[in-house]
Amino acid sequence: MPKNQNTFSSLKVLRRRLASRAAHAGWRWMQQAGAVTAQTPGRLRFGAIGPHTRLAFPQGTVFGEPWIRLGDHCIIGEQVTLTAGMMPDLDLGPEPVLVLGNGVVIGRDSHVIADTRITIGDDTFCGPGVYITSTNHSYDDPHEPVGKQWPRSAPVEIGPGCWLGTGAVILPGARLGRNVVVAAGAVVRGEVPDHAVVAGAPARIVRRWEPETGWTPPLRTPAPVPIPDGVTPEQLRALAALTESEQRAAEAQETV
Repeated sequence: MPKNQNTFSSLKVLRRRLASRAAHAGWRWMQQAGAVTAQTPGRLRFGAIGPHTRLAFPQGTVFGEPWIRLGDHCIIGEQVTLTAGMMPDLDLGPEPVLVLGNGVVIGRDSHVIADTRITIGDDTFCGPGVYITSTNHSYDDPHEPVGKQWPRSAPVEIGPGCWLGTGAVILPGARLGRNVVVAAGAVVRGEVPDHAVVAGAPARIVRRWEPETGWTPPLRTPAPVPIPDGVTPEQLRALAALTESEQRAAEAQETV
């Protein structure tokens, strides 16, 4: 290949590399600058937003924010929809419509649609793509398109400490107790007691904890052992290396 073609190819690769770095740097800057916090609310004026709460950029659809209250240390992922009321610019009265407790995490691409009150308790974690709504379409009139019929609404209450898996759907009127686990893709309606695991569509209880009997049915794996206080990262790496060497030695012994 002629020398000038080699030079042109090298310059083309260099320009592409520099453009890629600039694009990534610019996007990181936009993510930092566009994030919503109590100190940097941008155009959003929530009824309350606690310290260290952060809405990642880009945000999804957000309206009715004067009737939305976000607690402390909440993490709202990218493209999360938070709405209060059926449409923007409505007067929803003196009380909040959507309330998130402290430490709530909502994964990216999730939707929380509060036409009537939705409450999410402290330290509830939602995976990506979770859908929580207090309103459902009605289909009473067989001659009218479903989308044109007046919807039905019912409050939703999610207790503290819950875990909602990827793609879970929480329907109007649902009431989840404390530390409820909702499996990925489950569709929940009605009441779920404390310390229950629900799965399926419609969701049903597949495991439950009672003080007298523990978990029913029993857990299939042992509970994870917490890392003791005071253990350093260096000690953890050394322990992991030791465990790997012991496992290799055991495998070698089995081969012999």
